[in-house]
Amino acid sequence: MDCITIKNLQFRGYHGYFPEERRNGNDFEVDITVWVPLDRPARNDDLSQTVDYSLVAGTVQKVMDGDSVKLIESLLYKTGEALIDSLPEARKIEVAIRKLHPPMSPSCEYTEVRSQWPK
Repeated sequence: MDCITIKNLQFRGYHGYFPEERRNGNDFEVDITVWVPLDRPARNDDLSQTVDYSLVAGTVQKVMDGDSVKLIESLLYKTGEALIDSLPEARKIEVAIRKLHPPMSPSCEYTEVRSQWPK
């Protein structure tokens, strides 16, 4: 099956378990993969027949700018649900969210959650 992938969308979000994370923010990266037939848009060279990257990025931005949550699992599910609702042509969507340099000891580069829709 055909797919379109958008890698490393970067956001500053005010999400996290600790109050200082929700106050000061964290850096996040998001990967989106959308499984959708690409033959028709490829033949017609027509953006209106395929996934518009800017609409996907805008949908993710709304979630990241929305209400603060404590868990990246919550961000993951909000993002996946928003995307599956906004992309009716998608056969499947995968979302991965990374929180960069989470406040933990020992330190690490990132934590990541990943899931697919529809459920």
